[in-house]
Amino acid sequence: QVQLVESGGGLAQPGGSLRLSCAASGFSFSTSPMSWARQAPGKGLEWVSGVLSIGSPTYYADSVKGRITISRDNAKNTLYLQIDNLKPEDTALYYCAKGLWATGDYWGQGTQVTVSP
Repeated sequence: QVQLVESGGGLAQPGGSLRLSCAASGFSFSTSPMSWARQAPGKGLEWVSGVLSIGSPTYYADSVKGRITISRDNAKNTLYLQIDNLKPEDTALYYCAKGLWATGDYWGQGTQVTVSP
């Protein structure tokens, strides 16, 4: 069955960086577009970034463009999200999802990112 397991979240200070990972199994990762979405406390789900199966092109929400980089290692069946210059508004539960726009049926359990001084 499809499994997506996120990791790498935690507590970070504003201006810092985090690298999130998503280990995928149970499907053909190397041929699947993938994406990240997040849900901040009390808010709805926000699509953050997507990447095609070969690693490009990449797509970003305007709210994170310039601070976030999505990448993938198809040999390791792993999706990544690098977040730089962290801001308090980046505090959220981050999910990886199968598909480019995070609208499909397969999601991970999420990894919490908290940005606080």
